[in-house]
Amino acid sequence: MRCVVQRVTSSSVTVNGETVGAVGPGLMVLIGISAEDTETDLKYMAEKVPNLRIFDDENGVMNRSVLDTGGSILAVSQFTLYGDARGGRRPSYIRAARPEKADALYEQLIARWREKGLHVETGIFRTDMQVSLVNDGPVTILLDSEKTF
Repeated sequence: MRCVVQRVTSSSVTVNGETVGAVGPGLMVLIGISAEDTETDLKYMAEKVPNLRIFDDENGVMNRSVLDTGGSILAVSQFTLYGDARGGRRPSYIRAARPEKADALYEQLIARWREKGLHVETGIFRTDMQVSLVNDGPVTILLDSEKTF
């Protein structure tokens, strides 16, 4: 499982001209699910993302998490995080999970974040979405449950 985590002052996702999810200060998280992902990968991201200490404390040091700040998460599924463009000009998405598996794990991840008391907004799975955000910092963190980076 891969996540691109961005600290934001605001973010939103629009489908067919209608805003379907929006948050104020917090995190914008793009989520990619691989065909090999299991409960272990799900558990890793369910804990890692909300506990990342990427928000400033009273001394201006990134030492607080979205849980600590009371921020929100905008979660958007993005299979292209498993795009492999090393072999040519057209990326291969063979490592991305099939939609049925990806949707199930995506929904479980969101549910786990909500169980922690986080306000989580989402896009709409398998639709053409337009994502807007104001990256705060900018702060962007790449996460991979296989820890390849």
